[in-house]
Amino acid sequence: MLTTNQTFQGTVASIAASFLFSLMFLFGLFMQPLSGTQVASWRVLMMLLSLILLVSFTRQWQHVVDYLKTIKTPMDWLLFILPTPILGGQIWLFMWGPVNGYGLDVTLGYFLLPLAMIIVGRFLYHEYMSALQWAAAIFAAIGIGHDIFQYGTVSWATLFVCLGYPPYFLMRRKLAVPPITGLLSDLTLLTPFVLIMLYSSGGFSMAMQASKFWYLLPLLGAFSAFAMSLTMVASSKLPISLFGALSYVEPMLLFVLSVTVLSQSLDEGGSLFMYAMISLALLVMIIDSAKGYITRRTKDNLYGYNEPQVNSFPPRRRLTTRRIEGALAAHRFRKIQKYQQKNR
Repeated sequence: MLTTNQTFQGTVASIAASFLFSLMFLFGLFMQPLSGTQVASWRVLMMLLSLILLVSFTRQWQHVVDYLKTIKTPMDWLLFILPTPILGGQIWLFMWGPVNGYGLDVTLGYFLLPLAMIIVGRFLYHEYMSALQWAAAIFAAIGIGHDIFQYGTVSWATLFVCLGYPPYFLMRRKLAVPPITGLLSDLTLLTPFVLIMLYSSGGFSMAMQASKFWYLLPLLGAFSAFAMSLTMVASSKLPISLFGALSYVEPMLLFVLSVTVLSQSLDEGGSLFMYAMISLALLVMIIDSAKGYITRRTKDNLYGYNEPQVNSFPPRRRLTTRRIEGALAAHRFRKIQKYQQKNR
């Protein structure tokens, strides 16, 4: 059902988005003497500006307005607004952590986030968990349990990332909020607070004094908007299992940058045993995702789906040679479907 070309494009988009997000992880270092909190505030403003340009360029304002019209009751508005402080806290920690010695702690939180989402899906939504997913969750729990038993605690930054995002996603899922609409509303609601913070802390005057901020600030906004767009492209082109496996590229890059560029010791983020167990859990998750992807491809090939279905046949524009096989497969499927309906 997914073409090889689509899979390649989605893979490139996902890896590029992870690379851009990892670069933003270092912006707090590049933008000194601004504090991590000031950089996070500037990121909110630059993201909002970039997102407004993106929505305008893609002509999606009507979709945003149409969705907002569906929120009518006070409870719906409460559920729509409640996730905003969570995202604001995550943006702050992502920019503040690397320049304050918490780069590895934040990275570990992003490693654990997919596992936390799987567990939430299992116990709150009763979703199916494969044996490999159970094994990955157990390995991660053993690693975290070891550090809690050994040191009495796990970093608050790690817990904030891996336990903070699930409520955000759950509330967004409750109202079926489109990604762009949700992010646009979050950034808009956060803007008054970051403006007050920047004004009271001198963030505006500091940014105006150094010429490097004239290109770093637009880059911060552009990277944020571009990374977000690439993530959306990847999510639309890749199978869920492959998209989930590629989500581990970002924390892996963050881990490398924390150890190399930020010069953090592994001991600062946790014990070697915990890292070993988390790495084993990640390996198991990647194997599970790859297994699901291979299974899906096998079924697609079995039923003759090497290309996506086309909306009409023949298509309006001329098919290239490499698309003809897929178009014929889609046409054949429609003929079979019509025959089955006729003989019911």
